[in-house]
Amino acid sequence: MSLTHPSAPDRSLSLAEADLRHWETPYADALERHAGRSPLSLMVPGHGMDDLGLSARLAAFLGPRPLELDAPMLIDDIDLGDDSPLSRALELAADAWGARRTWFLTAGASQANRIAALAVRGLGVNILSQRSAHSSFSDGVLSAGLIPSFVMPSVDTTHGVAHGVSPAALDEALTAAASAGHAADAVYIVSPSYFGAVADVAGLAQVAHAHGAPLVVDGAWGPHFGFHPELPETPTRLGADLVVSSTHKLGGSLTQSAMLHLGDGPFADALEPLVERAVSITASTSTSALLQASLDIARHSLATGAELIGRSTAAAEAFRDALRADRRFGVLSDGFGAFDDIVAVDPLRVPIDVSQTGVSGHWLRQRLIEADGIFFEMSTATTLVALIGPGKTPDLARAHRALVAAVDSADASAERSSGGPHDFPALPAPGPVRILPRDAFFADTEVVPATEAVGRISADTLAAYPPGIPNLIPGEEITAETVAFLQAVATSPSGHVRGAIDPTVERFRVTRSR
Repeated sequence: MSLTHPSAPDRSLSLAEADLRHWETPYADALERHAGRSPLSLMVPGHGMDDLGLSARLAAFLGPRPLELDAPMLIDDIDLGDDSPLSRALELAADAWGARRTWFLTAGASQANRIAALAVRGLGVNILSQRSAHSSFSDGVLSAGLIPSFVMPSVDTTHGVAHGVSPAALDEALTAAASAGHAADAVYIVSPSYFGAVADVAGLAQVAHAHGAPLVVDGAWGPHFGFHPELPETPTRLGADLVVSSTHKLGGSLTQSAMLHLGDGPFADALEPLVERAVSITASTSTSALLQASLDIARHSLATGAELIGRSTAAAEAFRDALRADRRFGVLSDGFGAFDDIVAVDPLRVPIDVSQTGVSGHWLRQRLIEADGIFFEMSTATTLVALIGPGKTPDLARAHRALVAAVDSADASAERSSGGPHDFPALPAPGPVRILPRDAFFADTEVVPATEAVGRISADTLAAYPPGIPNLIPGEEITAETVAFLQAVATSPSGHVRGAIDPTVERFRVTRSR
């Protein structure tokens, strides 16, 4: 099986062929012009765009330039008017990602997920969602009052890794939902996965549209897609109707900045005003100029940076080759061809199989942080995941040497003697949905010890971090396997369970009705 997306057009994005318009950064330039006027600011923000008075310590910490550029909203020649620099920056972003329209967001892809849920509620109450969706989408389902049904992703049971959904699996789930009397009004899937697995978005869009539903793609981990021939195509050009893009993750913008793209498909006319309204009730009324400028610049850098991105993909491949040369390490994505839902791989993601080392990925990640100051994106019991930012060529030889040294260390020998990764429980299957998520969230609740929570209905969303996929959502029955898994994550190095009442997940909030 070839992991090259069959539906992606041949789009060479060399520097010589890049659209000259993408060399512009209209919004960022407008902020620089405004700062260059040395304005006397008698308005918010309180630092007054200078490093005087109480702002001196902040300027010493950041440097004076961020304060000078941190302009408020509603300024002529920045964001006011139909042809403002901000409007032009948004148009360029839509063009770069092949979208009908793009929104800049300053509360991350989590905001985009909530917007998507609120928007599709305008089309109907039923949504079919990939069960391994991010917890922020579960929050959106609650906020919008959607009624979810689920399609399960394929799962690598050896490593406890959830991948994606195939068009055949989606068609089966949509048919079953319709037969049960709750035909989906929208579909939500994830591509790429945290481990770099890319789904057949074009095929999924065709299936969703055939069932009369738009396709929402959580493409949070693929904002760089479509900007180099070796990268998969962006979902908007493959037929997705809404695409969540966490631009700060692998697009180069500042943390907490993101985009939401509207595809130019059969649902665009209906979705556009719904998205606009959802943006208006989720966005800050004091949007950060710095975050928006970073999105404008990230678009420019991606659209004109093919040569640098090519260097990054080459460096990542050299890292994979070095890992393959040591029998103790493997490259998890080398086995992705065994899963029919995976049609491509993000070459800038390196998921490392450490199961043959005898130590857990969690132990190894923490060891590398403490001993070497090397931070991998995430770990599981058997894997480490490295991310290489587009255009970056980090010292991956140093990372490889540190991996080998950690595995060969006396501390690793002691860890292997203590049982190593074999004590970590497998990724649990979700319990049955007993009541609607919104009803469970607003129900009369009580807090019970973990030993008494099994068999009860969760009132909270609990998600193990990383990667942030909910293991429990409101309305689901709590199983013993889920309790064991969440407690193991909570007590592991760098583990965290979002939504838990206490750090070690000793208590659960459940509905009083059983």
